[in-house]
Amino acid sequence: MSHGFSQILTDKTEADGLNSLAMDSPRLRHSELTNQIIGAFYDVYNELGHGFLESTYAEAMMISLQQVGLTAVREVPVSVWFRGKKVGQYFADILVGDAVLLELKAARAIESAHEAQLLHYLRATEIEVGLLLNFGVRPQFRRLLFDNERKKIRENPCESVAKVLP
Repeated sequence: MSHGFSQILTDKTEADGLNSLAMDSPRLRHSELTNQIIGAFYDVYNELGHGFLESTYAEAMMISLQQVGLTAVREVPVSVWFRGKKVGQYFADILVGDAVLLELKAARAIESAHEAQLLHYLRATEIEVGLLLNFGVRPQFRRLLFDNERKKIRENPCESVAKVLP
């Protein structure tokens, strides 16, 4: 079951032949913006390398993004709602151009839990495109998409199982 999540681009080896083709594809939402962000990511990684805290990379990314003329905001609040009640609040690392959420990691490698975190942020907002940027031993990124059309499914959830059981 996919839960409406879709990953549309990775930097995994098996997709390398597709990466250059897909990154230039006009069909990808915000492709020009994400290309600029990924360029800034590699600039930061090439200059700082790995081993710093995520907060250090976040500050460096803000500087790099601003230097290429992009508008970015740090620590963007993301509320989580359940049955019409706010049940939590998280903070996405960076929002670029009101269009792309960035989740930064300084881990050995990108894990499925990191991808799930970004997808949940996308699900909770109107933002459809996110980049997971890892400043680990080797630089890694994932470009993730969660269409707003798929988010509408959550507006009319099925009746609770608790109400159905006798």
